[in-house]
Amino acid sequence: MKKVIVSGANSFVGSALVRELLHHEYEIYALVRDGCSSNLPQSERVHFVPCDLAETASLKDRLPKQTYDIFFHFAWAGVAGPARADTQLQLQNAQWTVDSLRAAKELGCGRFLCAGSIMEYEAMAAAYTQGNRPGMGYIYGGGKLAAHVMCMSVAAELGIDLIWPEITNTYGVGEKSQRVVCTTIQKCIRGEAPQFTAGTQNYDFVYIDDVARAFRLIGEKGKPFHEYLIGSSTARPLKEFLLEMQRAIAPELDFQFGDIPFTGIDLPLNKFDCAQTEADTGFRAEISFGEGCRRTMEWWKSMEDRA
Repeated sequence: MKKVIVSGANSFVGSALVRELLHHEYEIYALVRDGCSSNLPQSERVHFVPCDLAETASLKDRLPKQTYDIFFHFAWAGVAGPARADTQLQLQNAQWTVDSLRAAKELGCGRFLCAGSIMEYEAMAAAYTQGNRPGMGYIYGGGKLAAHVMCMSVAAELGIDLIWPEITNTYGVGEKSQRVVCTTIQKCIRGEAPQFTAGTQNYDFVYIDDVARAFRLIGEKGKPFHEYLIGSSTARPLKEFLLEMQRAIAPELDFQFGDIPFTGIDLPLNKFDCAQTEADTGFRAEISFGEGCRRTMEWWKSMEDRA
C-alpha cells in the first residue's frame, strides 16, 4: 500500500485528492491546521497530523519514521481576497514550499508535487510586457512562480523528484469562494442576471473530481522535473464557457457581457494545452463545464436547504 503525505489536506483541492487517493487504496497522512479536518473523510487509512505552515521545517518529528512515496503540497496561505496581494505573505508561501520540499526529502519521499497555477504564466506575461502596469492580483501568481523556480533548484540539489502540476481554474462541489463560478451560480439561484466583461479573454475550467484524478495520475506516472497542466482540453474564450453555464443552469436569465472592463492578461490558447499531461499520465478531463455547473448548483441549493 502506497503511503503519501498531503499538506493543506482540508482545502478544496486537497480534500478532493484525499478522497481520490482513499478510493485507490492509499494510506494518507493529512497535514491540517489543528482542529481543521471538517472536509475530510473518516477512515483508518487517513491519519490527521496537526501542522501549521510555519511548523513545516519540524515535520520530520511529527510523522512516523517510515518510507513515504509522494508528498502532495497544497498548503498555501492567502489564496483568495486581499491576501492574494500581500507581498510578504506570498513570498513566505514560497519559502514554506521550499521548507516542505526539504522536509519531504528528510522523510524519505521519492517525489514532491506542488499545486502550481496557470497564473504563473500570467504573472510572467504581465511582468515582461513592455509598458504594462500589472494589477495587484498578479502577486499571488508571482509567489507561485518564485516557489516553482526555487523548488526546481533545491530539488535538483537534494536529489528528490520534483513534479509541478499547474491548475487552470478548478471549481465544483465543495468550493466556497468569491470566484466567478461560485458567484455566478449564486446569482442564478437568486434569479439575478449576472454581468461580465466582454469575455473575449481565453480561459479554462476543470471540475474538481477531474483535478483530483489528475493529481493522482501525475503522482503515479509523471516524469521528474516536468510540469503538467491540469485543464479541460477545451480552453476557449470565457464568454463561451459562461454561455454553456447559462444553457445548463439558467436558460431563463440574460447573461450580460461587456459592461465590466477587462484589464488583465489574455494568454494564447497554446498556454492551455494539456497534451503533455495526457501523453505521460493518461489523464483527460471527463466532466463537461455544463455538467459540472449543474452539480455545483445542486450542491449550493442543498447547502441553503440545510441552513
